[in-house]
Amino acid sequence: MTVVPLAPVRRWISRTQSAHRERGATLSSLYVGVLSVAIIGGMLHRQVAAIFWPPAPDTSALAAGSLIAVCYGPLYLALRRFGPLALSRPAASWLLPAPVSRRRLLLPSLRIAGIVAVVIGALAGLAIVGHAAPRAEAGDEVALLVAGGGLIGLTLLLVATAAQAGGRWGDVLDRLAGLILAAGLAGLVTSTTLDRPRTIEQWPAVTTLAPIVGVLGVVVLVALALVIRGLAATPSDRILDASRTAGTLFDTAFGIEPSFLTDMIERRYWARRRLRSTRLFPRLPVLVAQDLLLTLRRRSRLLWLALGAALPVLLGGAPGWVLGAAVLLGCLVAGLTAAGNVKTDAGNPVLLRLLGLSSRQAVLQRLWMPGVLAGLWAVGTLTLLDLLGNLASGPWWALGLTLAPVGAAAAVHRARVGFVRNELLPLDTPMGTLSTGPLVNAVMGPDLLLLGIPAWIAIGQGSLSWTTVLVQAVFGVAGARFYLSGTTGDDRTELSH
Repeated sequence: MTVVPLAPVRRWISRTQSAHRERGATLSSLYVGVLSVAIIGGMLHRQVAAIFWPPAPDTSALAAGSLIAVCYGPLYLALRRFGPLALSRPAASWLLPAPVSRRRLLLPSLRIAGIVAVVIGALAGLAIVGHAAPRAEAGDEVALLVAGGGLIGLTLLLVATAAQAGGRWGDVLDRLAGLILAAGLAGLVTSTTLDRPRTIEQWPAVTTLAPIVGVLGVVVLVALALVIRGLAATPSDRILDASRTAGTLFDTAFGIEPSFLTDMIERRYWARRRLRSTRLFPRLPVLVAQDLLLTLRRRSRLLWLALGAALPVLLGGAPGWVLGAAVLLGCLVAGLTAAGNVKTDAGNPVLLRLLGLSSRQAVLQRLWMPGVLAGLWAVGTLTLLDLLGNLASGPWWALGLTLAPVGAAAAVHRARVGFVRNELLPLDTPMGTLSTGPLVNAVMGPDLLLLGIPAWIAIGQGSLSWTTVLVQAVFGVAGARFYLSGTTGDDRTELSH
């Protein structure tokens, strides 16, 4: 087979596509994008600067080490989930099977991913240095540390690229990255609970940093050359998977339809699982047993959920209303862990018809598992905050139990949301036209967290009485009951709103 040059093929495709493009529309989109970034940057530049370089260091040595894991662990996992090498849909359809150089075909994707990884790595390094290192006139040290952060980002990209073309060792690295991320989160929580955490006393000297960064740069350049040399060995099926991921992301952003992305994540997760037939629990209602089986088959998510119960501790120094909002949002996330079947039934209620269940019976059964998870998560979080002294002494565990129906109703409401309704009338604002369809879709689910207002107020004030627990119990149960009766019926099976 003769390999044809790639550049003329790309030029022909570019000329063909340009006939269908409107140059004015492209320039208009570019102008609006640049103008939006400039306006938002002008409004929030001080807040953004404080994120990367606060007026004084506010992080201990333990927290700084944990931040390294928290920043670079998700970067590697994101690179692995997105490819990192991907092609556009036309290139994946026509150029990937064509007799062209595979290396030259993938080089633009590697170049773009490398720029993104270096920028994110450098920004993460700047943020870590800004929060952890003592203030001094040490511009050279800051520059070297930021450059080192960029090199770490590029290194992670090269490892992810090799893992995309490699075997099962990539999956082992994914689990290791997940463990490192979990250890980083645990370190942040531990650092928050310490009374006098050990801080960084001095900068590393330039004479120490320069050789390390230089050697790292040489190693990364050699590794980059080896990765470029082996680009042609990347299997086509993995490139196609990454291309489908990239296409779904663009569809989600262009159509403002988050369900595209969530559906892709669910399908990809279950496609990689090898499941065995398991009998449902006979003493439970059939849909409750199905939700329980689904939850038990996602043990990794349950572990992350248990770890996430300690994350509100990081907001112990924040205003009380922020801590209360974090607890309520955590209940929603915990409930969504067991709400996958609700989304399936909302899209295709054929199972409910076969079982002879109405929408009211189905939603009532679907509320149980999300409620159990939301209640357990809230009990664990509030008890931990109580033991660490972030909240005044009180029956916080009981308040967590009363949040179970709130989390269940919010999670089921969110799972029943269908496609974004783009036919809704837009709103005219001073900043331009605002589409109401995505806005309505985004608030469906979190809006039912308003049933937890008594708990929100109690957490914000930091004090709790049994009267507040009783009021929250009444609010939660009554609100879930009204939601059930108002959005379902005994004469229909459809669950979509």
